[in-house]
Amino acid sequence: MRMIREYTFVFMFGAVAYSFLEIIYRGRTHWSMTLTGGAVFLMLYVLNAKMQPSGLLVRCLLGCILITCIEFLVGCIVNRRLHLGVWDYSAQPLNVLGQICPAFTGMWFLLCIPGDYLCGYMHKVLFP
Repeated sequence: MRMIREYTFVFMFGAVAYSFLEIIYRGRTHWSMTLTGGAVFLMLYVLNAKMQPSGLLVRCLLGCILITCIEFLVGCIVNRRLHLGVWDYSAQPLNVLGQICPAFTGMWFLLCIPGDYLCGYMHKVLFP
């Protein structure tokens, strides 16, 4: 029961935090991004715990790869299959099907830095 509460809190935190960041950055968000943000943050939280000895840069590299893969998967579903038009990176250099691109992968790496510290804080203080 403790783990269910912990993971639910982490998911909800990630969902709200990512939606908030996207509204600041783009001026809008989409419900699919709220769910994706929660799922990704939960995965980063678990990654932080499992890979703690690896060091910050390794965790951030793995985190940005994870986020990029999830972004591609979700993009293929919500943008290409369901035609919801949540985002389109077609104008970005080296994009893949308009769903992912190196510029955003780099941004995910940078966002993983504070995200990693936040996950560590949650592990140590909120859910020791």
